[in-house]
Amino acid sequence: TPKVDQRQTNQEQRIDQGAQSGTLTGKEAARLEKGQTHVENVETRTQADGKVTARERARLDHAQHVQSRRIAQEKRDGQHDLNHDGRSDRAERRAARRAAHQ
Repeated sequence: TPKVDQRQTNQEQRIDQGAQSGTLTGKEAARLEKGQTHVENVETRTQADGKVTARERARLDHAQHVQSRRIAQEKRDGQHDLNHDGRSDRAERRAARRAAHQ
């Protein structure tokens, strides 16, 4: 459905933006992309018989809501890859703080 497709597009853009800005690590982005694939599979199954029942719609809405929440959590969890080297920057920042305090 158009509403579901638009929400999927928005969520994919949020994942891409997070990966580009470094607020998502490579592993986080990959995991979220896998979640997007799951939502797409749920949508395909609900549309398989040509009509979407209220129960199927609720299941699809729930899957999208869970995925949206995961995207938000991962982007704000403090794990960053700001230098885009594929590794979390947390250990490097911790070491820099220790050196500054000594």
